[in-house]
Amino acid sequence: MSVLAIDVGTTMIKSVVFDDQGGELAVSRLATEVERRHPGWAEQDMDTVWNAVVYTVRTALSALAERPGGADPVWLVTFTAQGDGAWLVDAAGRPTGPAILWSDGRAGDILTRWEREGVLEAAFRRNGSLTCSGMPNAVFSWLAAHDPERLDRSSASLTAAGWLFHQLTGVTAIDESDASAPFLDHATGDYDPGIVELFGLEAHARLLPKVLGENERIAEITGDAAAQLGVEPGLPVVMAPYDIASTARGVGVVNPGQACGILGTTLCTEIVRKDVDATGEPSGINIAYRGRERVLRAFPTLNGVEVLTWAARTLQLDGPPELGELAFSAPPGANGLMFLPYLSPAGERAPFLDPRARGAFWGLSLDHTPADLARAVFDGLSLVVRDSLAASRTTVTELRLCGGGANNDDWCRLIADATGVPTARSADTELGAKGAFLTGLVLTGAESSMHSAAAKYVRMTTSWEPDPERAQYYAALYEEFLRWRTLARDAGWRATAPRVGTASTPARSGVPRV
Repeated sequence: MSVLAIDVGTTMIKSVVFDDQGGELAVSRLATEVERRHPGWAEQDMDTVWNAVVYTVRTALSALAERPGGADPVWLVTFTAQGDGAWLVDAAGRPTGPAILWSDGRAGDILTRWEREGVLEAAFRRNGSLTCSGMPNAVFSWLAAHDPERLDRSSASLTAAGWLFHQLTGVTAIDESDASAPFLDHATGDYDPGIVELFGLEAHARLLPKVLGENERIAEITGDAAAQLGVEPGLPVVMAPYDIASTARGVGVVNPGQACGILGTTLCTEIVRKDVDATGEPSGINIAYRGRERVLRAFPTLNGVEVLTWAARTLQLDGPPELGELAFSAPPGANGLMFLPYLSPAGERAPFLDPRARGAFWGLSLDHTPADLARAVFDGLSLVVRDSLAASRTTVTELRLCGGGANNDDWCRLIADATGVPTARSADTELGAKGAFLTGLVLTGAESSMHSAAAKYVRMTTSWEPDPERAQYYAALYEEFLRWRTLARDAGWRATAPRVGTASTPARSGVPRV
C-alpha cells in the first residue's frame, strides 16, 4: 500500500507517492506562475493551482504504474501547502478572484500605520505572531479600502491548504497552523476576538473559516475529486500543517530545541518550543504545531533563494549552481564586501518587519570581482539565518537544512560557520510532502505519535561542523552586518528620486538620455 502526498508550493506543485517504509516511489513536479499585475502584488489563479495538482497526481500515479510489478494501491491522500494569504471563495466554494499570496506587498502602507499606532505590537503580545502584508488581516483591510465589492461577494477566506481541502473533500475549514497568524488564541485553538478587534475587522470576521484541531483535519475524498485524480473514492484525506511546518516535520524536527532551516522561496528558520514566545522585540510567528503541546517558532523571510536567482541573472550566469561555484572561489567576507539581501518588493517580515526594507552592497570598490559579489550574496543570506536563530532566543544544537539551496554542500558548510551551529541534510528530496506523509500516518492511527513516526521514517545524510576559526570570523561579521543594516534602515533604506514627468521634474520631448 502507498501514500499520496501533495505539496502546493508558491512556485512549484509536487505530488509524491511514498511506500510503506517512507521511500519516494514516484515524484511529479509542475512549476506554477505568480502573477504580478501591479508592482508589489503577488497572486495566483486558484483553478490553475487545482488543475496543476490534478496533473501532478495523475503523472505520479502513471509513473508508479509503469514500475516493475505495477502500482501499490493508494490508501491515503495527505497534503501541505503554502501558508498565509487570502484565497477568497463565495458561498458555493468558487473563487471570487485570484488568490492573494503570502508574498503580496500591496498592504505595506497599512502595516506602516499599524506599526506606528502600536497595533502590530499589541497583537504580537497576544499570540506571538507579527503581521506581514500578505496575511489575511492586512489583505482584508486593503480590500475594504480598494475593492469592498470582492469582500461582499466572498463568504470565506481560505489558505492554499484550505482551498485544496475544499476541492478534495468539500469541507470549508482551516487548520491551526494556518490560523496561527494573525488571529489564533493558542490557549483555546480558536480565533481571538481581541485580535480581530485590534485590527478593526469585526465586520469581516464572518470570512474566517472554522479552525480544525490537530485530530480533526481528516475527511473522505469526494467522488468527483477521486475521479479527477485517478484514485479510489472514499479514501481518507489529511490536511497537514502548512508547508514550513510540514517541512520541519519532514526533517524530523518535532521535539523542543530542534531546529530546521528551509533554503527555499522563503529562507525560513524554525525552532520547536513547548510554549508561545510573545516577549522581546516583536518578530516572526508562533505556529500551532501539535495542538496545545508544541509551538513552532518560525522566521519565514520574504527573501530566499530568489535572491540567488537574481544575482545569477545580474552576473549573467546560468543559475544559482553556477553562482555558487563562482562565490566559493572567493574568501569568506568577500574581500570586505557586505550584502544586505532584502530584495523583495514587499520588504522583509522576519526576523524583523519593515515593508520598506531594500537590499544594498556596502564597501563596493573597483577592486571587487564578480566572485566577490557572488560570495557576498551567500554570506548575507547565511547571516540572515544567524539573525533568525538569535531572534528565537533558544539554544539550538543542530540545524537541519532542506529546500533547493540545501543541495549546495558549500552553502550548508557556510551556514554552519556563519551560525556556529552544526548543520545536516535529509536523505529525502521532498520534505514538505514527507512531513505530510508523517502527519497522515499519525492522524489515521498508523503511527502512535509524531515522535515515533519521525524516528522511524526520517533519514539524515551529510552533516557539517562549524570550523572554529571561521565561526569566530563570522560572529564578528554578523555584528558588522547588523551595524550596516541599522545605517541603511535609519537612512530610509533607499534614496528617492522624482520620476521623469512628475511635477518636480517636467518631462521634455522624447525620452531622456542617460
